Amino acid sequence: GPNGPSKAEIRIAPPVVQAAPTVAAPTVEAGQLPTVPVDGSGHLVGIVSGHKGYDPGAVCPDGLTEGEINYAIAQEVVSLLRRRGVQADLLEEFDDRLTDYQADALVSIHSDSCNIPGASGFKVARVTDSAIPDAEDLLVECLNQSYAEYTGLPQHPASITDGMTNYHAFREIAPYTPGAIIETGFLLDDRHILQYRPKVVARGIAAGILCFLENVQTS
Repeated sequence: GPNGPSKAEIRIAPPVVQAAPTVAAPTVEAGQLPTVPVDGSGHLVGIVSGHKGYDPGAVCPDGLTEGEINYAIAQEVVSLLRRRGVQADLLEEFDDRLTDYQADALVSIHSDSCNIPGASGFKVARVTDSAIPDAEDLLVECLNQSYAEYTGLPQHPASITDGMTNYHAFREIAPYTPGAIIETGFLLDDRHILQYRPKVVARGIAAGILCFLENVQTS
């Protein structure tokens, strides 16, 4: 009615997330992931395994590749989401399904180079010119909060690149599918968690996606 808020005035409620603890929290179990809403089974989320089916991505001197790290994490994220009743698609880097992909969210999983000593941390970005900035900002915020909380890793926003904010999949998916890309850490200094604790990494991503699904306003 005339007294109700206009569409422009409706804002997305900020996610209810706890401040990240000052110590790493590897003891968080999968069972402690936030639950999706009652209608969680109606949600669809796409998870891109960065570089899968295309190239190895960053390669470490001993042969460890970004592609294999991303894939281990992506598989676990999909598994966690499905256990919460969310339909989740595991997508390759240049997957045919990305064209006009319609879902509640799309998250592409990557990890950073193996040749920068002293660099540690993660970063999340969305497309610069967004058709749905409120929703995509919420997705980024939920991922930032949850990932820091579960992994104990710091944010490394200074290294967000044009390749992230102009990521190809953002231009391929449907314009109203909220999308984000996460660089989970650096393959040199953060290798201990990326290679040996992929389930902890995946919980941080899955929790961020669940936070988004719970808090986004679809009206």
